[in-house]
Amino acid sequence: MKTAPAKRNRASREVWLTAAYEIFVADGIEAVKIMTLAKTLNLTRTGFYWHFKDLSDLHTAIIDIWQTRNTGVILDRCAAPARSLCSALFNLIDCWIDDTLFDAPLDLAIRNWGRNDANLQSLIDQSDRKRLNAVKSLFERFGRTGDAAHYRALTVILTQTGYYSMHMSEPRLQRAIAGCRYVEIFAGEPPSQSEVEAFLKRHR
Repeated sequence: MKTAPAKRNRASREVWLTAAYEIFVADGIEAVKIMTLAKTLNLTRTGFYWHFKDLSDLHTAIIDIWQTRNTGVILDRCAAPARSLCSALFNLIDCWIDDTLFDAPLDLAIRNWGRNDANLQSLIDQSDRKRLNAVKSLFERFGRTGDAAHYRALTVILTQTGYYSMHMSEPRLQRAIAGCRYVEIFAGEPPSQSEVEAFLKRHR
């Protein structure tokens, strides 16, 4: 007597989206296909259409994750309350160290995708302006204005982008120790010992 094949339950939207995210980050947007997702999840193609109109709808959902997880968190961290410029910069640099705050592989994958998609590149450019303006506003809150705020902010952004575009990998604590040096360079003044200790404690 043959055993009936296991029934494949309908997966949630989040299950499909997570699988798409993982394929996208690993292999690029060209690898994100409905049949590939269905095989990966051992589900039917029909299940996909319960949650997404088409592949383009799924692409939009991936972009929305990026906007919220990466651009959104930078804007939030820059606006977070802080007693000093160094403390504010530590709030931001948490993103560069804690991958639950900022998803560097996703950011890189989105930028690679944008090279071949003019509409997405336009969104990336808008996002980059928002990020830069948020970091610039952080500096302005503490008395750095004009070119001083703009180029300090640009240095902060380009330093982080350089880290993940060059696939640099460091132990978390080593990255945090380096972050203390970066804060001093970005701020033009050393952080207090208590600020350093609080920051490093978050990343031990």
